[in-house]
Amino acid sequence: MARRPRRNHSNDFKAKVALAAIKAEKTLAELSAEFDVHQNQIIDWKNQLLSASSQAFDQSKAPAEPPIDLKKLHAKIGEQALEIDFLEGVLKKLGRFNHKS
Repeated sequence: MARRPRRNHSNDFKAKVALAAIKAEKTLAELSAEFDVHQNQIIDWKNQLLSASSQAFDQSKAPAEPPIDLKKLHAKIGEQALEIDFLEGVLKKLGRFNHKS
């Protein structure tokens, strides 16, 4: 019996097969024939899915927000304040500035 060349299955395919095995609506032999994958491989994928399933509910591994650089924000506020002051001065010189606050 000749060996089949190694195949690389996508993660989506592995998840589909593993979920079908977890549902247990078909036997391993039936799943093996349906998906053309060895029964041991189906068992491995099922076990991997079950062992990793708890991570789906792990709140501590949620992506953290990037840290806020206060110095950068303060510098930006300062730049904008200078620009506003400059524009107010120009508008006053042109007689078009009406300060309403």
